[in-house]
Amino acid sequence: MTKEQRVALYPGTFDPLTLGHFDIISRAVKLVDHLVIGVATNSSKTALFTMEERVAMIRHDVAPLAGNGHASIEVKSFKGLLIEFAQQVGAKVIVRGLRAVSDFEYEFQMVGMNQRLRSDIETVFLMADPHHQAIASRLVKEIALLGGDVTSFTSPHVANILRERAKHLGATK
Repeated sequence: MTKEQRVALYPGTFDPLTLGHFDIISRAVKLVDHLVIGVATNSSKTALFTMEERVAMIRHDVAPLAGNGHASIEVKSFKGLLIEFAQQVGAKVIVRGLRAVSDFEYEFQMVGMNQRLRSDIETVFLMADPHHQAIASRLVKEIALLGGDVTSFTSPHVANILRERAKHLGATK
């Protein structure tokens, strides 16, 4: 009897990838056989990085997590309905990170809608590590653009890219 591969999808805009995201990814790879990190286009948000830049940053940072008994990892971009993308990649589970009660209220609504669209795909919530609960990509971008130090919120690789982008955009310090 062959075991069906457990595929999960962890979606987000990841603009940029933070240590909070990385924490959720590093725990999710222990729970499934294959993790797809879905990098979304969100028309209601202004992205600092292109889709290609975000995908490249994530691939760089998560590469060490795959293997050694953990899930294989794939990073893919998508636009459109999350639930349709989950179906396309064969995910039976959507992984979502929660930082605060306000996250739960939004996510609760999303789960209800997604269940109505595809009842065979479950959503699993992972609580953010308390050390990372205050980290939000929006705030990390703001700190970087104002010339602040983001090294405690992102990987060194992402911090360098943020620093360069902020310089290019004329960050103030």
